Amino acid sequence: MQKLGFRVLGVSSLCFSPLYVSSALLALTACGGSKDSAPPPATPAAEAAPGAASAGAESAAGKTIEVTFQPKSGSTLSGKATLSETPDGVKVALALEGLPPGEHGAHVHEKGDCSSPDGASAGGHFNPAGNPHALPTGTPRHLGDLGNIAISPDGKGTLDIVATGANLKDGDPNSFLGRAIIVHEKQDDGGQPTGNAGGRIGCAEIK
Repeated sequence: MQKLGFRVLGVSSLCFSPLYVSSALLALTACGGSKDSAPPPATPAAEAAPGAASAGAESAAGKTIEVTFQPKSGSTLSGKATLSETPDGVKVALALEGLPPGEHGAHVHEKGDCSSPDGASAGGHFNPAGNPHALPTGTPRHLGDLGNIAISPDGKGTLDIVATGANLKDGDPNSFLGRAIIVHEKQDDGGQPTGNAGGRIGCAEIK
């Protein structure tokens, strides 16, 4: 049988004989007609899910809650409180206005209920350990004792304090969740049983 081969780029005509047509792949391999293909590109590492870094930062920093005050006992008080978990406890930051100048006692109370006109629905000071009342410089004291907020002549004032040992966890006995912050008409003088701070002129539910 006559060979039908021919030369292509110097390749022997034998490689294209009819005897090899049915085995094209084998013939190509035998003749060196193909080279190994380059390996597929490496699969890129999976990217982090969107927001993963910010979620971790939030978890490390702990929970933060912002609550709004309601005026009580006929006052014109307004403002907000920001509560943030820290490694030491809960940082409470008050920013208020519409108060008479001077010092005003501030405490976390046991019930998160500001429904009554005089704030009495919030109950007494939050005191899970059963300690005596004291100012922030004294120990032991109520877990909810925040001391006093100083109000300037323009009726505005701020207070930043960390309630050591408190948290914002659901169901924890030392949690401020489900409580209320009360601002009083007078200065907390540290006396027993609740600091002689008088009536309640502002209330904010911690929810």
